[in-house]
Amino acid sequence: MSFVEELRWRGMLHDIMPGTEDKLKTEKMSAYVGFDPTADSLHIGHLVQVMLLRHFQNAGHQPIALIGGATGMIGDPSGKSAERNLLTEEELHNNQEAIKAQLARFLDFESDIPNRALLVNNYDWMKGYSFLGFIRDIGKHITVNYMMSKDSVKKRLGSESNQGMSFTEFSYQLVQGYDFLHLYREYKCRLQMGGSDQWGNIVTGTELIRRKEGGEAYALTCPLITRSDGSKFGKTESGNVWLDPEKTSPYSFYQFWLNVSDEDAGRYIRIFTMLGREEIESLEKEHAGAPHVRILQKRLAEEMTIMAHSREDFDTAIEASQILFGKGTTDTLRKMNENTFLSVFEGVPLFDVRGDLLDGGVTLTDLCTVHSSVFTSKGEMRRLIQGGGVSINKAKTGDPDMIIGKTNLLNGKYLLVQKGKKSYFIIRIIE
Repeated sequence: MSFVEELRWRGMLHDIMPGTEDKLKTEKMSAYVGFDPTADSLHIGHLVQVMLLRHFQNAGHQPIALIGGATGMIGDPSGKSAERNLLTEEELHNNQEAIKAQLARFLDFESDIPNRALLVNNYDWMKGYSFLGFIRDIGKHITVNYMMSKDSVKKRLGSESNQGMSFTEFSYQLVQGYDFLHLYREYKCRLQMGGSDQWGNIVTGTELIRRKEGGEAYALTCPLITRSDGSKFGKTESGNVWLDPEKTSPYSFYQFWLNVSDEDAGRYIRIFTMLGREEIESLEKEHAGAPHVRILQKRLAEEMTIMAHSREDFDTAIEASQILFGKGTTDTLRKMNENTFLSVFEGVPLFDVRGDLLDGGVTLTDLCTVHSSVFTSKGEMRRLIQGGGVSINKAKTGDPDMIIGKTNLLNGKYLLVQKGKKSYFIIRIIE
């Protein structure tokens, strides 16, 4: 199956310039996708473009990931209703280094294969380009009329907010177009790929190559992914789902994919995994026979967590998931890092208690009634303990007067109290 055919059956093809598919079938090509380093992590909204590059490399072509150190200083107007805040050079550099490490989980930058992936930064070729040099060499080849015709420009100029668009953002498509021209000259890159909202910026690059070099260049975009209900993909109540485990724990990452709808699971498993067509269709058939088992979601969550993080992180996420269903143990809790622990028990009532109370030792009863409100009274607590209904860090306790010290704490600061089967409370020790 060719690269374009692969994208087509996976639902990853939106627009393609005439001649692109034939060229890819007859030649090995280089193609690039740009990522603006506006944060120190990619989020799952970027994964469609990352998977474009991965499939491209898998088909024997050479992928180029471009970190937009220069364009990140401007801000792309595509799909935006207002201008972004500009980042400092130091912030951009830190973001670039973090994104490099994340891309390396999906693309082969290191091996000796002839189509090894390349990582480039457009700041390297833009930092020494003077403003006068740029508008003389590049600006004169693209008319204002041409730039004004792009949807990203028209939408902003015609928006009800009437904020308009600064010259900085207006120039973005010229800078992106020059990126394509530079990569065409330096790496013989003749294809740019991206989300469907990038079509106008991409074809500006192909036009610049045609006018400056008399060369042929091509464009291909993937659809912008939404949920089946039309809401934005990759957003949760707490914000973006990030690839950085410090921003989104592997447990929360796993849970995101596990909880997608049946309709979305069928689309996402095609777009975001490397599973083959026969295996996916087999999983869909199995899922249709027993949708309550959530076979598609489980496999999707497994593939994504291992690919973005690791097999170990996936196994930890499975263990963490079982805690809420009564299968977890104290050992499981102690193995969790703080991010995972807080993700598992997100929304659980939390009480802050001073750390010096533990220095001389404090009874469990006083900790849960006097210094926090886990129980409404000492009598209620003693009755529940006598009935076997209280657990500390997933271990049942029969002693209301047990002394709680620092050795009882999870991650050096948390105590998990459980009433009955499903009521959890966290006591957090603060200095």
